Amino acid sequence: METIIASAIAVLGTLLGSGLTLAFQQHTTDKGHQFTRREKLRQERLDAYSAYAGALINYRRCLVHLWFCEHEQPPPENPDAVRIRAYDLRSNAQEALFRVQMLTDDETLAQTAETVLTDITALSKSGTGTDLDQRRVTTRDDVSRLVKASKHHL
Repeated sequence: METIIASAIAVLGTLLGSGLTLAFQQHTTDKGHQFTRREKLRQERLDAYSAYAGALINYRRCLVHLWFCEHEQPPPENPDAVRIRAYDLRSNAQEALFRVQMLTDDETLAQTAETVLTDITALSKSGTGTDLDQRRVTTRDDVSRLVKASKHHL
């Protein structure tokens, strides 16, 4: 009888040990998957925020050049060609904005990103050189603030 009890205890101990091992392994695996998922999202956000900031800067630079092409005589470049380039860069910026909006959980950050694009688009509507200079400083600072805010969401 003692052998049967000892054998039963040994079998139960083995089963309990196997069950605990399985539970720990599943927990470790789940944590690894969660970490991988969080890291992948962080990397995608980093790529999206960086691409958007770069698209904004390129679009802003093109609009400033367009303003000079439209207001200087003789224009440094054909304004129509620069305008077409600006449209393409705006499309790139909008695509990057959509990606940012899809990846961020913070509605304030998504709205700020959209506002910065709107403010940059208004650059070409500057009436005077002084107005353009003021908007250039404002939009440059806006992009910098957006980048700093984005860092907190990585």
